[in-house]
Formats: sequence, C-alpha cells, structure tokens
Amino acid sequence: MKDDLKTKTAKTASLYFENYAGERPFDLWRSFDKTMAKDLSMFITGQMYSREKIPHNVRQLVTVAALTVLERNEELKLHINAALNVGCKPLEIAEVIFQCSIYGGMPVMNQGLKVLRETLTERGLWPINPESD
Repeated sequence: MKDDLKTKTAKTASLYFENYAGERPFDLWRSFDKTMAKDLSMFITGQMYSREKIPHNVRQLVTVAALTVLERNEELKLHINAALNVGCKPLEIAEVIFQCSIYGGMPVMNQGLKVLRETLTERGLWPINPESD
C-alpha cells in the first residue's frame, strides 16, 4: 500500500509539475522539514490529485478557478502550468478565469489573466490565436 502511494505520488507529481521552473511547494516544505514535506506530498499529490473521480484536466481547471478567486497568484502559476501539462488549452484556462469574474470580480479576473499570459509567454505559447479554439 505504501509503495503504491509513493508510486502514485511520483507519477502525479511528474505529470503536473514536470519542467516547472519556479519553486514548487514541496521544495519549500522540504527545506524546513523533509518528513513533513513527504507526508504532505503523499496526501495532496498521491491521494487527492491522483484520485480518478474526475479527469486531471478537470481537476486542474477547478484548481485554477479556486486559486484565481482566492488571488493566490504564485500557486495559480504553478497550476496553470499543471493544467497545460495535462492537456488543457490556453483558451480553456482563460475561459475559466473569465468565469471567475462573476464571483471574484474584475480585478481578480484581470490578475488571473496576467498570470496566464506570463505563464504562456514563459512556455513560448504567447501570443495565442483567440480564433483557434
């Protein structure tokens, strides 16, 4: 069971966060407490993110929406990268952020779109063609 959880954690972490240039939360946690970092990672990534109740792309779009409305821009950037890694299209992510304006307000939406643009630029995906989707 423990080896299975370790495998799921590693697989999901690789899927979501591979090639992310910024500091990942796991790296921050580990710099303070390696055991706690492992426990948190195995719970969040191995048990929550790897659940198969909804597809990874849907899970990441939900995460993008929550982080946008909560104005957690550093985490938002991490999960926009994860959303792209699991196959979400830039315009799908933008649409989720547009939807957030209804509940979080226009400033929240504008900030989320700036984080999306910055992330797409770093990945060589900006500018996007709004007519392509």
